[in-house]
Amino acid sequence: MKIETDGMAALTAGAERQLFYERARVAHLAPLWEVLRGLVTREPQTPALPAQWRFADVRPYLLEAAQLIGTAEAERRVLVLENPGLPGESRITRSLYAGLQIVLPGETAPAHRHMAAALRFVIEGHGGRTSVDGETTVMHPGDFIVTPSWAWHEHANVGDEPVIWLDGLDIHLVNLMDTSFREDEHECPPLPRRPNDASWLETGLNLLPIDIDRSRITSPLFNYPYQRTREALDGLSRLRAPHPVHGHKMRYTHPLNGDWAMPTIATWAQCLPAGFDTAPARSTDGTLLVVVEGRGHSVIGGQRFDWGPKDVLVVPSWCPVSHHAAEESVLFGASDRATQEKLGLWRERHEPSL
Repeated sequence: MKIETDGMAALTAGAERQLFYERARVAHLAPLWEVLRGLVTREPQTPALPAQWRFADVRPYLLEAAQLIGTAEAERRVLVLENPGLPGESRITRSLYAGLQIVLPGETAPAHRHMAAALRFVIEGHGGRTSVDGETTVMHPGDFIVTPSWAWHEHANVGDEPVIWLDGLDIHLVNLMDTSFREDEHECPPLPRRPNDASWLETGLNLLPIDIDRSRITSPLFNYPYQRTREALDGLSRLRAPHPVHGHKMRYTHPLNGDWAMPTIATWAQCLPAGFDTAPARSTDGTLLVVVEGRGHSVIGGQRFDWGPKDVLVVPSWCPVSHHAAEESVLFGASDRATQEKLGLWRERHEPSL
C-alpha cells in the first residue's frame, strides 16, 4: 500500500511541476535545474566533427563555380567549408567560418568592409592581389594575409591562372555578440594610395617609426610571406630539437606588441621533420589546418586522415590529435585561441597515453 501511495505522490508532484513549468514558460522563465548539466559540462562538448577536405576533390567544384557565377554577381565566389557536424551553419568550428575563394585571370572581387576580421591563406596560383585600405600586396602560395576588422578590401587577379585561397573569419564571434556591420563598394570613399607592401617596410624589419601608433590591436603587417615563414621554421629547426607535441611551431605575431597577429584568431606555422610523430594532445580551441608542404597523416578523435599538399583538416575542440609526417611537412593553423586566451579560457593537455 505504501508503494502505491508513494507512486501516486510522485505522479502528482510530477504533474504539478509540469503545470508550473508551463506557467513559468508563459512568463519567459525556465527552471535551471532542468538544464544545468547541459549548460555547465564537465569537459568541453561540441557538435563539430573531425573532417578533411582533399584539395584534389574540392578544386573541380571551384572551377565549376567559376563558370556558373561571376565575381560581380557573387561578390565573393567562395565555397564554404561546412563542418559535417554543423550542416547549413557556415561553420568549420563552432566559432570560425572558413571557405575557399577562387578568382580567375582578369577578375576583381569588389571592395567592401565588415566588422568580422579575416585571414587569407594562399593555396594556389600566382597573380593574385589584395588591397587593404589603399595598400596592395602580391599574393603567393603559402602567404598569410590579414584583413583587419572594418578595413576596406578588394581582391584581383592580374595573372594568367586561377588564384585560390582559404578565407577564415571570426563572423560567428561577431554575430554571437550582435555586432555585425558592413558597407559595400558604392559606399567606399576615395582611399589614400600607399606603395605596395608599405606596411612591411614600416613594421616588418625589426625597426619601427619612432612615432608609430602602437594602439592598433591588429597587426599593421598584413602580409606574412611564406618565403620568410619557411626561413624562420628552418632556422628554428637548426636551434632546437622538435617539441614532442608541436614539432617546430611558430606563431604569427603582431610586431608592435608581440601578441597574435589578429586579436581574435590565432595563426601559426608548424614544421614536422620527416618521420616525426607528434605525441597526442588536445586543446580547447577548435582548429583548422592547411597542408602547405609534405605528406603524412593525422589521427583526430581516433580517425585517421591521410593528407598531402593543399588539403584542409579540422580538429574540433578538446579532440585528441596527433600528426605523423611521412616526409618533411609544413602545416598552417588557425583557431580561436587568441580569443580564448584573452578571456582566460584556453587549455591544452598533452596525453602520451592516448
